[in-house]
Amino acid sequence: MLNLTLAYSPCPNDTFLFYYMVHQKLSSKFTITEVLHDVEQLNISAKQTKFDVTKLSFYAYFEVMENYKLLTCGSALGRGCGPILVKKKNKRIRLNDHPNILVPGLLTTANLLLNLHLKNQYNPVPVRYDCVTKQIAKGDYDLGVIIHEERFTFEERGLEKVVDLGEWWENETSLPIPLGAIAIKRDLQPEIQVEFNNCLSQSLALAYEHPEKTKQYILSNSISIEEEIARKHIDLYVNDFTKNIGEEGKKAILTLLEKAQSVNLLPIKKLEDIFI
Repeated sequence: MLNLTLAYSPCPNDTFLFYYMVHQKLSSKFTITEVLHDVEQLNISAKQTKFDVTKLSFYAYFEVMENYKLLTCGSALGRGCGPILVKKKNKRIRLNDHPNILVPGLLTTANLLLNLHLKNQYNPVPVRYDCVTKQIAKGDYDLGVIIHEERFTFEERGLEKVVDLGEWWENETSLPIPLGAIAIKRDLQPEIQVEFNNCLSQSLALAYEHPEKTKQYILSNSISIEEEIARKHIDLYVNDFTKNIGEEGKKAILTLLEKAQSVNLLPIKKLEDIFI
């Protein structure tokens, strides 16, 4: 039987999504070996085609789409859920005077959106996503982009919003923001790609039906052990687009790709079959 390597992040939306995939046998065609990494490590690993199936940022996916196809189930897209540029509360900041900005990885969609918004007029300083608020609160940096659970806790840490990059994107395009993708190697047989996508859809349905079984796994991997934060995270990032990207989701993904290419952040390359 085929064994597939599956890599995803320890964030609540991913552990909720994949719980039944890795803890219950959903397919007779393959087994799974799972690995959990921070999103930027996943992005780097994807460039090395290290895993058969992987979570990664859409920005990173655009770099590796010759090697991976997108599943129609599992992606993180939505409205009101984008990265947020933050600073210390009540601290006066002029963006042009503070070129060094913390980002949760150079290959993250957060960094891509910041680049599109600031027209590349900044110096990205990559750190692990859960270190951004800590370094700003300490005064090491004035500005940083937060993602994941940090959006629920930054205000209680004495920080405030400068720009909601997801809101900016929505105003610019009227589309949801594509954040994270689930991709599968192109060289796997098409029936395996489809089977994995179907099993992931089943895993998500089971997680909704029996959320109590996922709770311990989610909290044991999350940087926040607060159940309320984990639930807010899941409610925000797991939505109808996660169940199926759909035509609107596909349009948002292709629009993000085109915008990145139009300002030379990505080489011009077109693949008609990026979705399984």
